[in-house]
Amino acid sequence: MNELKKRYLSLDVFRGLDIALMIIVNSPGKEATTFAPLLHAKWHGFTLTDLVFPTFLFIVGNSMSFSMPKYETLSHSTFFSKVIKRTLIIFLLGFLMYWFPFFENGSLKSLSDTRIFGVLQRIALCYFFASIVLRFWNWKGALIFSAFALLSYQYLLFVFGDLTLAGNAVLKLDAWLIGESHMYHGNGIAFDPEGLLSTLPAIVNIIGGFLAGSFLQKNGQNFKTIGRMTLIGGLLIIVALGWDLFFPINKKLWTSSFVLLTIGLDLIILSVLVYVLDILKKVRWTFFFEVLGKNPLFIYLLSELLVITLYVTKIKESSAYNWIADNVFISWLGGYLGSFAFALSIMLTCWIVGYFLNRNKIYIKI
Repeated sequence: MNELKKRYLSLDVFRGLDIALMIIVNSPGKEATTFAPLLHAKWHGFTLTDLVFPTFLFIVGNSMSFSMPKYETLSHSTFFSKVIKRTLIIFLLGFLMYWFPFFENGSLKSLSDTRIFGVLQRIALCYFFASIVLRFWNWKGALIFSAFALLSYQYLLFVFGDLTLAGNAVLKLDAWLIGESHMYHGNGIAFDPEGLLSTLPAIVNIIGGFLAGSFLQKNGQNFKTIGRMTLIGGLLIIVALGWDLFFPINKKLWTSSFVLLTIGLDLIILSVLVYVLDILKKVRWTFFFEVLGKNPLFIYLLSELLVITLYVTKIKESSAYNWIADNVFISWLGGYLGSFAFALSIMLTCWIVGYFLNRNKIYIKI
């Protein structure tokens, strides 16, 4: 039981670190004055920010390594009932988040331009398909599926389009399936970085996290285990950098080289956390991140709704988001530090809510 708690501590801290960074990068005061590592790569390339979402998927997989064994005794119908229910709830929450605040000019907001795919929706779909793979195949089968998914995704992108923003197969499938009005337009054109086709390689991030969690549980938290994980992580990074020469690392397309790079980095980060928390017993600093890590999806959703609310609320002909960023932070700290301080304030506001939930032992499981 004590060992299980330690593993969950590492997992909660890893989740908390990722959620903290996720909120910061999603709520900069001004993008024009945001530190470069806190911005996504414009297209090909990689930044710290590009690691945030795949890490969350990796952690979802890590969590599944604890929960999936409990499902082994369930019948197929009960298993699918639980997985489908959770998938639909997470997907619906993501969709409702994009529809929020629901009313516009006194009437119900139209769904005609509401984005269908997104962050929570990708988590839901990846969880669903990864659960099926891990339910019916052993770890070797999961690796075979992962290799097939990554190689076939490259094939599909090369055959049915190119690797440009306007000509890629991810955009083409989404435009045909749901229409441009339901896609993300933040890149200047209708293109969704969480599109349906690019969900295929993202499933592998969850499988990678699951296999890492299973490996830790089987072999224990010791130098030999984290040494192997670090070695595998390093090898994946080397393969990813080599693959980048032919299939560029690209978060918005979620390329296969991007998947290997992020899993490799996550394996190394997880190894460091196990070393610090479980071998060195350095745990005094963890509470802040545990708070965020114990209610991750709720706190993420809260941060997004807070940002949306600030955008739609007006202060002196400006959105409350921009007014607060400009007048409370940027005006006295300057552009870059002010934007970063504003992002920190959003994250800390969400942390306070998480703190009270944790204090009252309220953990919202989806």
